[in-house]
Amino acid sequence: MDYSDDAFHIFLHLDTVIYLAVYGTVSSLPVFIQNILNCVPKTNEAFTGEEYIKSLIGNPELVDRLALQPDDQNEITGSKLLFPEHLPLSRIQSGIKNGVLLQGTFHANRDNYLEGTVFINREGEDINEVLLQGLQNLNRAVHQDVVAVELFPKERWVAPSSVVLQDDSPNDEDAEEDETENKLNPKSYISEAVILKPTGRVVGIIKRNWRPYCGMLSQSMIKEATRHLFTPADRRIPRIRIETRQAANLAGQRIMVAIDGWPKNSRYPNGHFVKNLGTAGDKETETEVLLLEHDVPHLPFSPAVLSFLPKMPWSITEEDLKVRADLRHLGVCSVDPPGCTDIDDALHCRELENGNLEVGVHIADVSHFIRPGNALDQEAASRGTTVYLCGKRIDMVPELLSSNLCSLRSNVERLAFSCIWEMNHNAEIIKTHFTKSVINSKASLTYAEAQMRIDDTTMNDDITKSLRGLNRLAKILKGRRTEKGALTLSSPEVRFHMDSETHDPIDLQTKELKETNSMVEEFMLLANISVAQKIYDEFSECALLRKHPSPPPSNYDILIKAAKSRDLNIHIDSAKALADSLNNATVENFPYFNTLLRILATRCMMQAVYFCSGMDSDFHHYGLASPIYTHFITHQEVRCYAQRASVAFHTQLFFKNKGIINEEGFILFVRKNAIIILIPKFGIKGTVFFDNKDKPSPHLIFDSEGPTLKVEEHMFRMFDKVKVTISLDASNIQHQRIRMALIEPVIPGVSVPVPDTKN
Repeated sequence: MDYSDDAFHIFLHLDTVIYLAVYGTVSSLPVFIQNILNCVPKTNEAFTGEEYIKSLIGNPELVDRLALQPDDQNEITGSKLLFPEHLPLSRIQSGIKNGVLLQGTFHANRDNYLEGTVFINREGEDINEVLLQGLQNLNRAVHQDVVAVELFPKERWVAPSSVVLQDDSPNDEDAEEDETENKLNPKSYISEAVILKPTGRVVGIIKRNWRPYCGMLSQSMIKEATRHLFTPADRRIPRIRIETRQAANLAGQRIMVAIDGWPKNSRYPNGHFVKNLGTAGDKETETEVLLLEHDVPHLPFSPAVLSFLPKMPWSITEEDLKVRADLRHLGVCSVDPPGCTDIDDALHCRELENGNLEVGVHIADVSHFIRPGNALDQEAASRGTTVYLCGKRIDMVPELLSSNLCSLRSNVERLAFSCIWEMNHNAEIIKTHFTKSVINSKASLTYAEAQMRIDDTTMNDDITKSLRGLNRLAKILKGRRTEKGALTLSSPEVRFHMDSETHDPIDLQTKELKETNSMVEEFMLLANISVAQKIYDEFSECALLRKHPSPPPSNYDILIKAAKSRDLNIHIDSAKALADSLNNATVENFPYFNTLLRILATRCMMQAVYFCSGMDSDFHHYGLASPIYTHFITHQEVRCYAQRASVAFHTQLFFKNKGIINEEGFILFVRKNAIIILIPKFGIKGTVFFDNKDKPSPHLIFDSEGPTLKVEEHMFRMFDKVKVTISLDASNIQHQRIRMALIEPVIPGVSVPVPDTKN
């Protein structure tokens, strides 16, 4: 077959094709172009992709999208050697095999760009993590890279820095970091007893895990310059040097940049411009940024995916009823947050003729509508979960399923998968069975509505009786879990009230949890435990389970110190010992103390993980004190960081027009140069810095054993009550932040006067 005519036609219109490639979904522009050029007949003159793009005088911005080649990178960096040479892969592999080197994943410190930790991937190693300090020891590792590290001798081990670095680094791309040691351990601070950590340095990169990064361009101060620094939105990513001829047009814009390489003679990695995302600060732009940064698939569902949806109108058929339990007569109801449309679980409780109780948890049967391996299944697997942002939801499956056919709404028949127990009145399980079912929910309630029914003694309908039965059993179940050592932890959660027209937040409050929140949680946990046991009994070698490892003792250091500062002891021998310690940790006239301690305990925990039963023998879930656990719905690895980022952005929007607010808070952490404050009213954290480049710093004495920080003559310790001003600092449009300043206690030269406020 002769392709010459088609190839020549493509060649003639290559500028259009390139434009579509750049702004479309093609990931590698040079490769894409080269593949097209390979179609051009040998008799015609051919160009490399780079040569052709550079010849397009009318589209100079396309040159910015070319990846830098090694020769180009050497041209724009100096000759001075800034970093040690990386070892070749052969030496790395040999070193790991011989135990001379360790392999792990590098995690950069969000609060201190001069520090990071390598988490060792290999089980059985005596050392789980290695601390890195200083640019040379980080040696060009980027967050999430798989690296090889050399462990220093014990006499060179150090403690993690207690300094919080402010975002005041210079824009000069040639700035040297010769103040590394001073920034990590400033001489003006006195640090006493410290806990040393295994410390080392990166000697090689095993696998780069680079991705396109969102952020903003820091324009060079040199007029007509084409080399500029890009500052990523993620503080864990280093700034990136790029070449662009459109810096003026990109000022104030959110853009995407990709890293091309990081030469040993360059302070920063080199990269290239990828895409303009929109104006910084714009709500749609910022939402797009946080979705991209947290790898949340959010494009509209493709026609291929939508083609596998059921045709409407849809209804349950006689064939469905033949293979499912008909539970439409039961008093099933759902209890969810207000405004919930994707109702994926419901419950019921009724008394049986033998005097026992029947309790059911019913989960929407999404699998009925999704066949294994088709485009809809692949897309749902890729998304993994529904992601809830403030005022926006990114569905795992199309809306026809999520908010309609797979939503257990009231007064409509829906397909479900049910876990049903027979229990006695002491919540002891007598019998458990699982079945595909058909249900008809009798009520879709909010937590507040369900609570009101339970508390209203004049209401005695079937749904209310069911709720009361569920609530009574849930209290027994929770008490039993607590007796076994289940932990009740805490983390401040907030709820926004949105303007109906602008959808901007007009009020911010911490979430008030009711008994009904705990009621639903208890039965979801019980269902997950029952399902875990069932699938393990049936598939002992390949059951998908979830475990929560017990934290190493060192994780509890800060918790133990915080309690000790109030003459209390925390025992960590077991989850039960920890739970009892937390339950007994109270301070007279300080009711919020126990909540603060539980917030701190949450930060001591390890990450729960999924695993295959045939590949592990330790199934225990530490936090739940359960010998076995899983998720009833396996698509539940929630991208919680995207949700937190959305909360943070909307918190900034809330404070944007509030001016300065005065509020009481508590010290959550003490650092060498700062205190980190929790404001219970708003559920937010902020930092009060005591070193200020614009004025002389006060005399500071930090004691890590407390930990305490003496500022002039005042001693700060964890959980002390303070009064601060709260405002939005928008001076850095990319990293807008909640800024706090100390009002009380009054320290001359440090505290600020009480300002006039809008609240």
